[in-house]
Amino acid sequence: MKVWLDGALVDEADARVSVFDHGLTVGDGVFETLKTYGGRAFALRRHLDRLAASAAGMGLAVPPANTLRAAVEAVVAASGLEAVAVRITVTGGLGPLGSGRGGGGPTVVVAARPLPLALPAVDVVVVPWPRNERGALAGLKTTSYGENVVALAYARERGGDEAIFANLAGRLCEGTGSNVVVEHAGRLVTPPLAAGCLAGVTRALLLEAGAVVEEDVSLDALASSSEAFLTSTTREVQPIGAVDGHPLPAGTPGPLTAGAGTLFAALVAKDLDP
Repeated sequence: MKVWLDGALVDEADARVSVFDHGLTVGDGVFETLKTYGGRAFALRRHLDRLAASAAGMGLAVPPANTLRAAVEAVVAASGLEAVAVRITVTGGLGPLGSGRGGGGPTVVVAARPLPLALPAVDVVVVPWPRNERGALAGLKTTSYGENVVALAYARERGGDEAIFANLAGRLCEGTGSNVVVEHAGRLVTPPLAAGCLAGVTRALLLEAGAVVEEDVSLDALASSSEAFLTSTTREVQPIGAVDGHPLPAGTPGPLTAGAGTLFAALVAKDLDP
């Protein structure tokens, strides 16, 4: 595979980042993951906009959108594959062994990997640690994923495929790498951004299409729903089969989930950069 590193397309074996990179030493970075269909990245504009917003929240500089778009296209073309996951990572670059940044520019990496096989449904486990919806990084897609690593390990030790967080207020928030949608009073509901969740691209498209509405709901709404699903770039619309070992009654997928999945597939077929 080829990797785009700081402006140049290089062989994966030749891609090197310093051990003093701030992204490595303190997790000072932001990223986006995209999915390709037929060799073209889906919703690239939206992902680049969110990358810029996350970088602004972190005080990081990012290359112009046109530069990153060209980098993504070059990496995808070099892969020779029609379906890949592409990750854009921007870090604080070379820095001291502490929280303060160095004076150089950022490190920028664009890399691709074959898409993993998506599970037809997932079981989720609610973890005991809340998201901080009032934190400095709330809503930003940063490389500081230590909390997610611990939460996902906790879920997998208990037979789950994804971990679900409440927020400090005890309301439903998100997964480690996904947004959550639940059936609530006959509607599909997802927590608002004020709950501390990431502004997912798939989530946004379903909201704009009217398939899902935003509503602040309790954590218990997940386990008590008849059906629920996760959304993310690589998951698309992925049914939840069980919550903490208890199957949801509508099956996988439930009728509302199936409808949302069909709608999202139609959105992809209609426009690859909506």
